[in-house]
Amino acid sequence: MEFRPIPHLYSKPTLLPPRVPHMTDNELLAQYYASGDQEWLGHLLERYTLLLLGVCLKYLKDEQEARDAVQQVFLKVLTEAGRFKIDFFKSWLYMVAKNHCLMKLRSTQGRRMQDIDDHSFAAPEDRRDELLANEQIYRHLEWALGELGNEQRQCVTLFYLEKKSYQQISDATGYSLLQVKSYIQNGKRNLRILLERKLKENPL
Repeated sequence: MEFRPIPHLYSKPTLLPPRVPHMTDNELLAQYYASGDQEWLGHLLERYTLLLLGVCLKYLKDEQEARDAVQQVFLKVLTEAGRFKIDFFKSWLYMVAKNHCLMKLRSTQGRRMQDIDDHSFAAPEDRRDELLANEQIYRHLEWALGELGNEQRQCVTLFYLEKKSYQQISDATGYSLLQVKSYIQNGKRNLRILLERKLKENPL
């Protein structure tokens, strides 16, 4: 599944300036706050589109509903970002997406959320259902995924959340098969380490 940012959400459909990929989230936000130009928000949303889609897929369990939710979250960000002083854009975006999905689920007669993929993080088999049912685990997983490097985060999202094969990920990203396998293996290991650390700091 290929997902591209929605062109009409951006104020100027221009080519990505060479410096943008190297700018931090806070630098892009500073440009937005200084200029009011939503193109800077567009760059931020494009940076996290895959991860945002993965979060929506996790909660809604339906590809088209998740795509629709991503568009709605984009619009919400573009209309609400100027009202707040955002210090950590990733965390704020996750919260917006999560709350949107939960409200959507509640509005459709509180459809029960299913477990995320068993491979997303390691847990003893007899405890996995119990852990996955806990909302705090979802928050920890979102945080841990956001802490991964871009390559690992992208490959892990495509492999576990979008069920893409190694070859499909290689075709979509341009990484070699060896790189894809390495990013997934290392990303999974790093997710486990991050989750274990988070759970130790904030026990259930």
